[in-house]
Order: sequence, then structure tokens, then C-alpha cells
Amino acid sequence: MDRSTHGESVSAALKQLQLPFDVAPAPTRAGRLRHVQLAGGILGYRLVRASRRGIALFVGADGVEARAPHRAAIADVEDFLRKKERWIRRLLAEPRRPPFVWEAGASLPWLGGALTLTLQRGHSEVRMSEGRLEFGIDDGASLRERALEWMCGRALAFFRERTAALSPRLGLDASSVALSNAKTRWGSCGPDGRVLLNWRLMLFPPRLIDYVVVHELAHRLEFNHSARFWEIVARVCPGHLSTRRELNALARNLPEL
Repeated sequence: MDRSTHGESVSAALKQLQLPFDVAPAPTRAGRLRHVQLAGGILGYRLVRASRRGIALFVGADGVEARAPHRAAIADVEDFLRKKERWIRRLLAEPRRPPFVWEAGASLPWLGGALTLTLQRGHSEVRMSEGRLEFGIDDGASLRERALEWMCGRALAFFRERTAALSPRLGLDASSVALSNAKTRWGSCGPDGRVLLNWRLMLFPPRLIDYVVVHELAHRLEFNHSARFWEIVARVCPGHLSTRRELNALARNLPEL
């Protein structure tokens, strides 16, 4: 699993709920390879300059990448790496998530349960029925391609429904909702109130999805993570701290789709 740090990478123009233990984008090949002396030894990392406000770290199978503002001093970047050394080494030591095998009989996580993939001749549709996700095999498209298309269609409808249901509980009109394919966050809310939600949330139980929806909607009232923001979240999700921990724990075990 590739991961990114929290907090320091939040943009002023967009509030994001990050995936604390999920797949981050593979480190880019741009940037400069550098080395820094840490307490546990020398760490190689790739430094990428970007138009951003803070420093962010990405740890993955390809190593460590630091993304920093154009004007950030190297000393500040490497001080940040030293502060995050334990976090970095823990992630580097963890096993990678296994890829999902797209084949008949595979069990696909779905809304807290699972769907068994099955193949049916005679049609080209994707159908969900009694714990199965049935695929016609007449059109020659890949199983993965068709499954993800189906999942995204279901995700958008589900997210719009939950956003419409939860917005009034925060005193809000329903937000515009779109899908996100981000690798480092579950959702985001822009200054215009538009909410993006990661289609991978459909792998979790609905109550965890509701927490992410509420988190993003709360940013329409408080565009920060202040005490006031968390008070707003708690009004709708009183157990949001344990919910967040459960979300993080389940994310560690998701297959790579």
C-alpha cells in the first residue's frame, strides 16, 4: 500500500479527506533523487517541486517521494522527513496489498458484504442478483473494465442519494456530487460546495460511507479541521472517531482493484 501524510498537504482551495492507509499515486519520475541522514540510517527519496502550500510525503513500492513548494528550503524538507521517520519506516516495512483477481468465483467486497463474480452466456449486461455479480460474455470486454464501469455507475447514484439524505441534517441543501478516482483521499469538498467521493467507498459498509459524506458536507460550513468542524461532524456522526478508525483498519485489507 502506498500512502501519503496527513495535514501538511491540505490545499487552501480544497478540503480533502485522505485515505490514511490506501494506495497513493506511484512516485513520479520527475524530480531529483536525494539522500538524507536519519536516525536509523541514510534514506533515499525523490524531491518533486510543485505548486502547493505544504510538504507532502508519499511512501510506496517505488520508495519515498517528497513533494514540496517551489520555495521550500531543502533543510525544511529534510527536517520534515526526520520528523516522519518512524511513519516512513513502518510503511516501508508493511506488505503490499494483493491485486484482485478478476475471474469467475472471485469475491468482490461490496457495501460491507461481498458479491461473487459469475459468467453467463447469452447477454452482455452486468447484473447483481442474490449475492452475485453476473457478467454476460458476448461483447469481449474485459471483466475488470466492465465491473469498474458498473461499480462507478452504482457509486454515483448511491452517493447522490446519501448526500441528499444527509445534507438537511446539517442544515444544507443537497450538494453537487461527482466521483473521484483519487489514490490518496476518500473525498473532497471545493469552495463552491461541490463534493467528490471516491468510488472505492462502495467496498465499505454504508455507515462508513455516510461518515465520509458528512465529513465533506461539514466543510461547507467550516472549511478547516477546527474544533468547530468536528462539532458539526459529531452532530450527525456521534461516534465519528471510532468510525474513522474502523475505516482506516478496513482500508488496510482491501484488494487492489
